[in-house]
Amino acid sequence: MKQINSYIDSLFYTQDALLEEVITTIQENGMPSISVSPSSGKLLTMLISISGAKNVLEIGALGGYSGICLARGFGSEGKLTSLELKESYAKLAYANLSKAGFGDQVSYMTGAALQSLEKLVGDNKRFDFFFIDADKDNYENYLQYCIRLAEPGALIVMDNVLMGGSVVDQDAEPKHYTAFMKTFNETVANHPQLESLLIPIGDGLTISKVIDQTHEQNS
Repeated sequence: MKQINSYIDSLFYTQDALLEEVITTIQENGMPSISVSPSSGKLLTMLISISGAKNVLEIGALGGYSGICLARGFGSEGKLTSLELKESYAKLAYANLSKAGFGDQVSYMTGAALQSLEKLVGDNKRFDFFFIDADKDNYENYLQYCIRLAEPGALIVMDNVLMGGSVVDQDAEPKHYTAFMKTFNETVANHPQLESLLIPIGDGLTISKVIDQTHEQNS
């Protein structure tokens, strides 16, 4: 995994002073160094750009690294709603998004994400792109909420689905959530409302398209 990702980054990632500054601010604030990999971030930007998504929901802001990658995909026309448990993390993320020129296009909801998601459902909000990178215990709950909030054909991207390769490599050091993520990956792969594929980049990204079941049944 590490060798493959190092190879990909060396070929396709160009130095990005803004994102490197975000990493520095995360370290300076004593936050965990768990941002998406450079190539994962680039893929997020490309996916939003290719899909034309303009209304994006992020679950897990940390210091804003992935938020900037997401916002770069929709440019000046989109909007990012980001859910973050900790107020201090959300403030840093907002500061970094503002430096990147997206301050007017991003909003943060702090506190437990499940409560924020319930509020979004109650407010009849809809999104065409989702990125899940938060506490693994609630991945399945987050996924179900994203499906409820999704426009037909929306994309849902989930990070850390390979758990350092431990979900497939018996010789890899098992992580706390290895068994959990194996089960989750099977759930996603067989979900009747999703068309999905796992991409082995970074710590693994699963990309799912929400199927318009009404259209499928009528076609």
